[in-house]
Amino acid sequence: MYRSWKIGFLVITTMVVFIRCNNQPVVYRNDTASSGTIHISVDETFKPVIDSQIKVFESSFPKAKIIAHYKPEAECLKDLLVDSIRMVIVTRPLLKVEEQRLKDTLRFIPVQGRMAYDAVTVIVNPANKDSLLDRSDLRSILNGTSGYKFRPVMDGRTATSTVRFAIDSILAGDKLSAEVTAADSSTGVIDYVSKNKDAIGFIGVSWIGNNDDPVQLSFQNKVTIASIKCEICPNEAYVKPYQANIATRRYPLVRGLHYILKENYEGLGSGFANFLIYERGQLIFRRAYLWPAKMAFEIRNAGIDE
Repeated sequence: MYRSWKIGFLVITTMVVFIRCNNQPVVYRNDTASSGTIHISVDETFKPVIDSQIKVFESSFPKAKIIAHYKPEAECLKDLLVDSIRMVIVTRPLLKVEEQRLKDTLRFIPVQGRMAYDAVTVIVNPANKDSLLDRSDLRSILNGTSGYKFRPVMDGRTATSTVRFAIDSILAGDKLSAEVTAADSSTGVIDYVSKNKDAIGFIGVSWIGNNDDPVQLSFQNKVTIASIKCEICPNEAYVKPYQANIATRRYPLVRGLHYILKENYEGLGSGFANFLIYERGQLIFRRAYLWPAKMAFEIRNAGIDE
């Protein structure tokens, strides 16, 4: 009997050592695709639309609880290494080097995909008459060489997705001017622009584009949405970040919205991801004035008869 107990102890010890040597993560499968509680990290830019998604998802699946932590994009990506975070929602997919690093740590590559298209919206004070701008204007405003008397404000100077987009897609890798003011959030940008006649702000369209949202309508009364020059139009045109202009890329400041799912089984994260990329979630993106990436919606030309 003692011999049997000793052999059993050695087997268990060997199994524990094997698991630790291979750095296998312990997975607690106490959730399903429609029940349980998970934590996710979300780019703060998308709080309005993701709040709506979670509200509808939880009303459809009463046993499910999605706890969202809204942060700058860089902090969300760091959370991929935090055990309690099951999913992150950001504006870019993982780089190959990031995929490999996560594979080495988690022993699997997270599932990821694009859910929708967003636009970086440029806002100015209503008293400012300069609301027709092109990419070169925005570049000079952000790097401090503009003849415009604008004071740029963003939702931070580092770490946020809007700052990263400005550096990558507007400044082409150049640095932000020291004159750029850093607000603490997207609502902080709107508030700053509404109170300063020379301010120009950069925020995600989901904070101000929804004409059916009373809060966003109140924001629209405080600031003016600038029109940006279309870079693919046959004739000169300045366009606003309407859905059709996002879908057709007539509006030049378009970016994707991606989910990165840190789950290797059909858990609640998978259930929520599927909700986001199928019909109901895609319709919620559409109602939030983003452009759905997974469903084909028809765009029709319309005319108005006098």
